[in-house]
Amino acid sequence: MKYLLLPLLASVLLPVAARAQFVAPAMSPALSAGQLALVVNDDEPNSVAIADYYRQARNIPAANIVHVRIANRPHKLSAVEFATLKKRIDSQLGPEIQAVLMVWTAPYAVECNSITAAYTLGVDAGLCARSCGASQPSAYFNAAHGLPYAQYKMRLSMLLPTESVAQARELIERGVSAGFRLQEANAYYLTTGETARNSRAPFFPPAGRLPTKKLNIKRLRADELDGATDIMVYQTGMARVAKLDTLKFAPGALADHLTSYGGDLLGAGQMSSLRWLEAGATASYGSVSEPCNYWQKFPQPTVLLQRYLSGDTAIEAYWKSVAWPAQGIFIGEPLSTPYRR
Repeated sequence: MKYLLLPLLASVLLPVAARAQFVAPAMSPALSAGQLALVVNDDEPNSVAIADYYRQARNIPAANIVHVRIANRPHKLSAVEFATLKKRIDSQLGPEIQAVLMVWTAPYAVECNSITAAYTLGVDAGLCARSCGASQPSAYFNAAHGLPYAQYKMRLSMLLPTESVAQARELIERGVSAGFRLQEANAYYLTTGETARNSRAPFFPPAGRLPTKKLNIKRLRADELDGATDIMVYQTGMARVAKLDTLKFAPGALADHLTSYGGDLLGAGQMSSLRWLEAGATASYGSVSEPCNYWQKFPQPTVLLQRYLSGDTAIEAYWKSVAWPAQGIFIGEPLSTPYRR
């Protein structure tokens, strides 16, 4: 990661009062299964099997299933290849569809953009010549109300990884079970020894307990958690996060790390965001190309927590938390709503 710290711009920060005392916003309508489309890669058996399992688990209408063919599971698509794929997807969607779930691990990039950002916002072609520069802003950042397509003309998107059918089923079950009951949980925010990756630390919510949500917010100076349980949120900044195998995540948990290539899902350079899902998280995020450590290119901790606690789905809360999402891939189970009551 090239370390270029950006000044904290007052125009996009939360108000001082909101940062001083954490308050979850009022409930707003969350996405429903009838508003989500499943995009299935018919050339990948795991995609077909997992999409069918998800369709049944979430009661996705048959009319919302979109079939495409992507041979050989490339990690990256060209802008031309992606345009053809997007046209194929969009041609099968009705106006009620607010979000799409692409059921595959790869492709996950379009040029230097993530495939989820390319689909939702369009390809930011100029970014590849200056990947450490500012990228296209999202009108959905910290949005309080309104359906994404109906109000913002954006269909949110997320990947449901398919490396293992068994692990994908467990992930789906975690997302579904998150809505059954409100349970005691913890949100962890770590300021680590990798100083340049701590650019989100000023936005960590204040430590304390939110009794109505049964949530304990904890801010630590540490490089990793060891043996923690009932984790609902884990946000940190490390190239590789140790001791994930010692942790226990709550159903619906969100977890991500601020590093350059977490979104290079099948790469070997840094820890893939897939590791969070394998450890028990329900959704995550990572960048597919060198973003530098602009906090705007990663989930903003207070916004993410506020929106999730307000009853947003995982896909809504994660998308609302990233100001410049062009390089970031959203992965996991999109309809998880542990705080929808």
